This record gives sequence, structure tokens and C-alpha cells, in this order.
Amino acid sequence: MPLFLFDVFGTSSIGVYSLVNDKIAIIPPQVPETKRLKVEEWLKVKVVATTVGKSVIIGALACSNSNGIVLPPFAREDEIEAIKSASDLNVTVMDTKKTAYGNIILANDNGAVADPRLKRGILSKIEDTLGVEVVSNEIAGLPYVGSLAAATNKGVLAHPMLKEEERKVLKDVLKVPVDVGTINCGIPYVSTGLIGNSNGAVVGSMTTGPEMFIIGQALDVVKENE
Repeated sequence: MPLFLFDVFGTSSIGVYSLVNDKIAIIPPQVPETKRLKVEEWLKVKVVATTVGKSVIIGALACSNSNGIVLPPFAREDEIEAIKSASDLNVTVMDTKKTAYGNIILANDNGAVADPRLKRGILSKIEDTLGVEVVSNEIAGLPYVGSLAAATNKGVLAHPMLKEEERKVLKDVLKVPVDVGTINCGIPYVSTGLIGNSNGAVVGSMTTGPEMFIIGQALDVVKENE
């Protein structure tokens, strides 16, 4: 599995703007096609060029695994159709005041961890969409679990201040090894600068060599020359 450096809109916060699972990657249409094709090649997925609610911050607004995708209430019909036409994912538009589902849910194909403030009814809807158990938990004592860690079916990279009891929950629910680290030269909000799946990972262009080494170990990927 390869590990690549990348940037979007001139920023290394690639995870804010992109969403990846083992089937598709969703990347804003404003990103040049040459770049979208690189992600397609690296992660071996079909790239869907669309927005979410006309917004380019797809990674912050949506959460997904290989079974489904959770979208905020303002997702548009044309965006939903673009996702459905490219995949067989369950697509659910949430009818809640919450909008940044990418920031408050951490998921892979084995399970999901969610912001403890989400009510049981919302968690049940997420479970039905993603096809996995959803457990409430924090990371580093904070509720924004989707932004504080990145998960694939190979491993999890989480905020450096992850507590031992939190690590145990992540490992039990997501059923993969859990490690800690940073991206983009010390940023602990890991998913803002990292996207990955079972085929590889892509990190923000400011990520350092030592950070890439830790990411490589955590997600079972190796650095490749572009």
C-alpha cells in the first residue's frame, strides 16, 4: 500500500475537502482533473467530482465507509445522484441540526465511533446507513472524533493525546490497530490532512518525514515516489 503527498486548493488540509472509502473518492469538481485522476490511481477508486450542499468542504460535512455515506441536511439532489450513479452506497441525508458529520463520526467497514452528544435515534440512523455498530466515545477528551482521527480497514491514526481507555474503545469497535501521530508538521487534527483506504493513503504536502513514518506504520502503508 502506497503513501503519497498531496495538496488541494493550494492547502495541505486535503482531508477537509475530500472523502474516501474503498469504493469511491469524492473530490470537489473545482480540483483539476489531473489531480483527481492521481487520487483515483493511487487509491484505486472511482472519483466522484461533486460538492456537498454546494460546499467544497466534503470531508468535514460527510462521513462514509464502503457500505454507505451520511450527508448533512442541505445536500442537494444532483449531488446525491452523482454519488448513487458512481456506487452502490447507502446514501442518507440526515434531518438534524448537526451538519459536520465528517468531524463527528469516525468509521471504517468494521464499526464507527461518534460524538457522545449525538442522540440514540441519530446513531441508529447512522448504523443503518453504514451497516456497522456505532459507539459513542471521545478522543483526547474531545467529542470531534471524526476530525481527531483517521480510520481505514488497516489501522487508525489518532490525536497524540489519545487516552488509553479511548484507544481500547477504538480498537474494539473498529477492529484494527490504533496508533497516534500528527500531520502537516504537527497538526493533531489528523483527518484534516489525511485520506486513505485499504489500498493506500494520501497526506497533506506539509507532512514531515517522521510523521509519514508513523502514518505508514499506523495504516500499513509505505512512502512512494511520485
